[in-house]
Order: sequence, then structure tokens, then C-alpha cells
Amino acid sequence: MSKFVKDLVSKDIAGRIGDVNNALLVNVIGMSANDTVSLRRDFRDKGIHLLVIKNSLAQRACEGTALAPAFEGITGTNALVWGAEDFVSLVKEVTKLSNDEAVEGFEARGGVMDGERLTAERVKEISKWPNRAEQLSIISGQLLAPGANLSAALLGPGSALASQVKQKSEESAESTEEGE
Repeated sequence: MSKFVKDLVSKDIAGRIGDVNNALLVNVIGMSANDTVSLRRDFRDKGIHLLVIKNSLAQRACEGTALAPAFEGITGTNALVWGAEDFVSLVKEVTKLSNDEAVEGFEARGGVMDGERLTAERVKEISKWPNRAEQLSIISGQLLAPGANLSAALLGPGSALASQVKQKSEESAESTEEGE
């Protein structure tokens, strides 16, 4: 490939991933063509992009960007995966597929998050983190808990008193019925 063509391809790649700050490198070697098409369709439905990329061209395209550390010292054929609702959701999806026997040959090799290079082991650790939706539900629960506790503390004694008054009134009603 001539230098002119390499420059064109690397500029195209840079245009595709220009605003991407977090991505994963995955292995797709060994997957059948049908599995790859199915994988790309599933990814597309979830807003995830997959780009099989030559390492030297990727290094050229990512030079000076947040993705540059991902391509330092990598070997073999890799695919770049980015997108999804948030990075943790992307990692969870890729890790789930790595463990799926139906998609044999697909595995996470590393990536980059906030300019930090990730190893395959680190990707597995990140897959255990809560994603954005889970984090929001945790935070909202923590914000609402003090109010719920205060409400219960304020309403609890009143409910207990009302219950006792009702019980005493029922007892007195029974005793008046027996006395008649």
C-alpha cells in the first residue's frame, strides 16, 4: 500500500473515531462470516460500532488522541469497539460475548478509558462495575432514603397510637355488648 493510500485510510479512520475517548480492542479472528455479520447487527442495534483495523494505520489515525495508548505495543489482528450508552455498558456487553460459547473467537484484548490503557484483566474488572442506569438508581435510592426514614419515624408513633385507640374502642364496644 502506498504512502498516499495509507494517509487516506488513516484520515478516514481518524474521521470515524475522532470524538471517541473510550474504546475496547477485541479479537474477531476465528469467527465465521455469519457470526461476524450477526455480531455486527446486534452491536448496531445497541449503538455499538465495530471496526476491524490494521494496527499501524490505527496508530497513525489515533496519534495525539485519547485512543493512542490502546494501540501501544499491540500485535495481531484487532477490532476497535466503541459506543453504547456508556463505557461500562460497552464493557459488560463485550465481556458477556467473550464468555458466550456461541460467539467463539470473540474476546476482549484491552482498550482505553479516559486516556488510560486497559489490559484484558482490567476490562473484566470494569465489567463488574455498575453502568450508568444502575448508578443513577443507586444514587436516587441514597437520596430518597433519609426522607423515607424521616417519614417512617414521624408516622410510626401516630400509627401505633391510632391502632391502640382503635383496639381499646373495640374492646369497650365488646364489653358494652356483653353487659346488655
